[in-house]
Amino acid sequence: MRKLLPLLALISALVQPVYAQASTVDEKINSVMEPLTNAIMKVIFFEVSFGGVTVPFVLIWLLAGAIFFTFYFKFINIRGFGHALDVVRGKFDDPNDAGEVSHFQALTAALSGTVGVGNIAGVAFAVSLGGPGATFWMIVAGLLGMSSKFVECTLGTKYRKENPDGSVSGGPMYYLRDGLAKQGKVGLGKVLAVLFAIACIGGSFGGGNMVQINQATKQLIEVTGGEQSFLAGQSWMFGAVMAVLVGLIIIGGIKSIAKVTDKVVPFMVGIYVLGALVVLGGNIGEIPSAFGLIISSAFSVDAAYGGLIGVLIVGFQRAAFSNEAGIGSASIAHSAAKTNEPVSEGIVALLEPFIDTVVICTMTALVIVISGYGTIGQETALGLAQAKDLQAIELTSSAFAQTMSWFPVVLSVAVILFALSTMISWSYYGLKSWTFLFGESKVADLSYKAVFCLFVVLGSAISAQSVFDFGDAMIFAMCFPNVLGLYFLMGEVKQDVTDYFKRVKSGEIKRYD
Repeated sequence: MRKLLPLLALISALVQPVYAQASTVDEKINSVMEPLTNAIMKVIFFEVSFGGVTVPFVLIWLLAGAIFFTFYFKFINIRGFGHALDVVRGKFDDPNDAGEVSHFQALTAALSGTVGVGNIAGVAFAVSLGGPGATFWMIVAGLLGMSSKFVECTLGTKYRKENPDGSVSGGPMYYLRDGLAKQGKVGLGKVLAVLFAIACIGGSFGGGNMVQINQATKQLIEVTGGEQSFLAGQSWMFGAVMAVLVGLIIIGGIKSIAKVTDKVVPFMVGIYVLGALVVLGGNIGEIPSAFGLIISSAFSVDAAYGGLIGVLIVGFQRAAFSNEAGIGSASIAHSAAKTNEPVSEGIVALLEPFIDTVVICTMTALVIVISGYGTIGQETALGLAQAKDLQAIELTSSAFAQTMSWFPVVLSVAVILFALSTMISWSYYGLKSWTFLFGESKVADLSYKAVFCLFVVLGSAISAQSVFDFGDAMIFAMCFPNVLGLYFLMGEVKQDVTDYFKRVKSGEIKRYD
């Protein structure tokens, strides 16, 4: 603790002048969070240059891994798709298998951590900053990310630990530590596991919490009067209410979370997809031209959007944030599934990027493009995004309102449900990382949950750009130790995959029709 005192004193000295000038609670929260966010961003998103083009190294790291795993596992993202549908429908379920939740519940719990406001606000931000072409690269990233998700969730289930109380703990922390230990890399495994756990805790506070509540709050303020809303300047009040609700749900652990997500996720996705289908159905004649614009813009060198590389980077960054493939987070939820076949859970997991990015994000982008960026307009949206002042959720809301003037109210409900489900799932991810570092105990459990709920309040008040930056930085930090570990462990996963499909084909793994 003494070593932290000089750092805390420096941070206090930097933020004190701004904090003292802030008049509202929201402004005071921003005065503290923005300097910290800027410092974290500089560390995580260091850039490399190739022939004059600057690219964040983290995107190269994630993309290279996704492409490599797709080829190494012989396009498991495609050939395993049909089997994944059978498994999640319970065709291979054995009630005697170890675990806490069903394949479907594990999928919905993991989906609730990825299907969030990133699918609504994140896509709006990407399309504004990168143009329609960013959508194409989001789809490509989603398809490739299915392979990364498969590898990490297979390993998460394989190396999970059953606790004395019957609960399960799993995820990258365990397969990095124990998997690499099997290869004689004990020191490296422990270092990578600890780095991942620290980043995951930060990710649970940032992208899994603050981003979600922030955009839900913005949408609620918009439909309750905008600047005249009773929440304007006092966003923390809504955050406090949500913090209590989140606390009541997460106190019961993964079983309690799964009972909520297996009902909320299908419902919220249904509301949102139905609304998107109504908009797209009413403009069905414009869909082909919208896809044409998306594809042509994907390879455009239009300087307005930063050229080809700029569009590609924005698309991949938003997709990675949305589906989290390569990040390792989902393997924590999937490790709780009732199965004795780790590969089967990895197969189920590859559905996530497809549902999250290829389906839901694409629908959002089409609605925005077809509506002409709603009442905001393309040029205005681009200008706001470049100025880093885009309230992204408002763009999507405006786009839907072009066809259904009343939909922003419905969208507010969907966004709050998206935010709630994502927060409760990420609280589980962060908790498992927290207890990995500090041990399984009631004190560790309650202390983490209390801090998590505090960040719900902070996230409701911080500015949109700061919260997206903080969320991006902490979640992307998780991919460095995770993907490195996947390279070391991919050989045993390949052996497991070959053996698994051999036993499925022979009938040794029973099918229950």
